[in-house]
Amino acid sequence: MSAKTQHSDVSAKANTGASRRQAETKIKYTDEPLGDVKIVRDFLPPPEQLAFREEGIKVTLALSKKSVEFFKSEAAKHNTQYQRMIRRLVDAYVESYDLPPVASRTGRTVR
Repeated sequence: MSAKTQHSDVSAKANTGASRRQAETKIKYTDEPLGDVKIVRDFLPPPEQLAFREEGIKVTLALSKKSVEFFKSEAAKHNTQYQRMIRRLVDAYVESYDLPPVASRTGRTVR
């Protein structure tokens, strides 16, 4: 048996022993009062909404160098694409102003 094979056998046995010890550890449950319990409404969207992808339109947009550097820096920190961050920012802006039309007293639709 080579030294490399012996080393891998030893580490495999060590890993097996550690997981066996964890499996043998018993969890002791007690019947204690939970205190004040607050039920939280289900806020997660259904899977079909998660898979939905809105149609995109490609545009050419000139941004300041400062803005692009900012988004690139932030995107790198959060392991995402800077274009995606800009797109989400614009979408959030639109959502905040995309109000349903309201009829005025004159009967005209006002936004």
